[in-house]
Amino acid sequence: MKGILGRKLGMTQVFTKEGKLIPVTVIEVQPNTVMQVKTVETDGYSAIQVGMVDKKEARANKPEMGRAKKANTTPKRFLKEIRDYDGQVNIGDVITANTFEVGDVVDVTGTSKGHGFTGVIKRHNQSRGPETHGSRYHRRPGSLGTMLPKRVLKGKKLSGHMGVDTVTIQNLEIIEINESEGYILVSGNVPGAKNSVVFIKSAIKNSRKKNPKEILVYEEEMPIVEETIEVVEEKAEEPALENDAAETLESENK
Repeated sequence: MKGILGRKLGMTQVFTKEGKLIPVTVIEVQPNTVMQVKTVETDGYSAIQVGMVDKKEARANKPEMGRAKKANTTPKRFLKEIRDYDGQVNIGDVITANTFEVGDVVDVTGTSKGHGFTGVIKRHNQSRGPETHGSRYHRRPGSLGTMLPKRVLKGKKLSGHMGVDTVTIQNLEIIEINESEGYILVSGNVPGAKNSVVFIKSAIKNSRKKNPKEILVYEEEMPIVEETIEVVEEKAEEPALENDAAETLESENK
C-alpha cells in the first residue's frame, strides 16, 4: 500500500481532450518524512510512520524529539502510520507526490466539517410538520417509541452533535500530479474543510483498470510589446505633424 499526507485546498474543474468535464479536488502535497519504520521482528507488524509540517521543538515532547533526531529532521505536527507500505524506505527518507501516478485509483480519508449541535431535520434529513392551521409541531423529532419498555431505545435518531467524523471516499482517480508545484488533482469531492489534512492511500476495493486521462492545459499569451511601442511612437509623432501644419499656415498668411 502506498500513501501520503496532504492538505485539501479546494475544488475546481478540468477538461479532457475528448471534451469531458471532470470536477477535481486540489490537494497540496508537501514532502512527507519517514519518522519511523516498524518491522514484524521488532513490533509485530510492518508499517512506516510519515510526518508533515514542522513543529517547534518547544512544543514537542521527549519521544517526538528522539524520533526526529533519529530521522535527522525537525518534529512534525501531523503523523500517520501506513501499514504494509510498498517499497523499501529508511528512516529520514522523503516521500513526495510522485509516489503515485496519473490514473491510479486511491481512497482519501479526512475529517468532515463540523456543524455543532443540530436538530433531526439537518442531522438525519427528517421531514418537518405543518407550518400553519394551528399546528404546534414543526421541527421536533416526533415519537420516541412505544408504551413499553417505557424508555428510549438505543439507536433512536435524535438531535445531537453533527460532523467532525473520520470519512473515507473510495475509488477516486488521480487526474494530474505536479511535483514541482506540489499538488495532486483527485477526481470528485474529498471530505473536510479547506486547509484540512487528508490522507491519500491506494484503493482497497479497486477493480478498475488503469486509464489515465489527458487534460487540456491552458497557457496565457503574453501581450506583444512591439505593438505598444509602435502606438507610443505614433502618438509621439502627432505633435510634430501639427507643428508642420502650423508652419505652412504661417507661410501662406505671409
